[in-house]
Amino acid sequence: MINFRKHLIYNNSPIRPALSQLNELAADAILFVVDEEEKLLGSLTDGDVRRGFLSGLTLEDVVDKFLQPNPKFLQKGAYTVEDVIYYREHNFKVIPVLCREGKIVNVINFRFHKSYLPVDAVLMAGGRGERLRPHTDTVPKPLLKVGEKPIAEHNLDRLVAYGIDDYWISVKYLGEQIEEYFGDGNNKNIKIQYIWEDEPLGTIGAVSKIEDFEHDYVLITNSDLLTNLDYENFFLYFTNQKADLAVVTIPYQVNVPYAVLETLDGDIKSFKEKPTYTYYSNGGIYLVKKTVLEYLPKGAFYNATDLMEKLIQEGKKVVSYPLAGYWLDIGKPEDFEKAQKDIHQIKF
Repeated sequence: MINFRKHLIYNNSPIRPALSQLNELAADAILFVVDEEEKLLGSLTDGDVRRGFLSGLTLEDVVDKFLQPNPKFLQKGAYTVEDVIYYREHNFKVIPVLCREGKIVNVINFRFHKSYLPVDAVLMAGGRGERLRPHTDTVPKPLLKVGEKPIAEHNLDRLVAYGIDDYWISVKYLGEQIEEYFGDGNNKNIKIQYIWEDEPLGTIGAVSKIEDFEHDYVLITNSDLLTNLDYENFFLYFTNQKADLAVVTIPYQVNVPYAVLETLDGDIKSFKEKPTYTYYSNGGIYLVKKTVLEYLPKGAFYNATDLMEKLIQEGKKVVSYPLAGYWLDIGKPEDFEKAQKDIHQIKF
């Protein structure tokens, strides 16, 4: 993935180095012209330079004279996923992202990004991984490798592919290793902050310690899962349902090998011959409105299921998102072995 700063050029730069930058960007050849505060002024492509030369400009002129004003952009905190889909479907391949002050803070490239979701992501990575001992005696479970990289990095990279910029990782057991491995996220063009659990806080309690989310929506996920979940589709389902909380659910079928009778006071009313029943289990991935996190008790042990139950009691809308794709909870040795095989066959 290209460092987004390679797409930036100052407005008073000579056009010659701009041509070199465009050449280096190759298939992604577009520059975003900024002032000294890195606020967006315009864009520059090979075509803009060519038109400038045809109008009499020369290699001695500065970028300012060639730029195309009013380029398309996304403003953080003031766009919808529908805006992103529009740009993607109308062949806008590289889009700058601005902060509220107009400064470029990222560049989205649809060759690498599937979307650009307006959410913060929290990865829960504080567990001991007791069932995977001795693997987890010296390495935290999220850093156990599946294929060529750690479990948690598979999750993180998929979230990055959906354009999520802002991350929190909840850590406790051997958390120093996790913090050292991922750092501040700069090498992935993202921002990572850490929440330290002094004592176990359940599957969601640590989220109560975060007070400065960037967005109105928060995605909370276990870090020891493997999934090819389409996060954009999950987000659109959540918003279209006008939900307060959505949970990814995993279909589980039970085949009954006999006829099942439905009775009332001993009388048979109907029966089903060898029926199949579908149940849904919790997939450990949640999308919530930031406002519902106010229900979390500060710094206390609290599970995601406690929050779901509380929201239902309060009359909030809690919905299920049945996953049609791949999902594996790496909790036991046999799951870990299965992950090693699946990683080479499942497109993540």
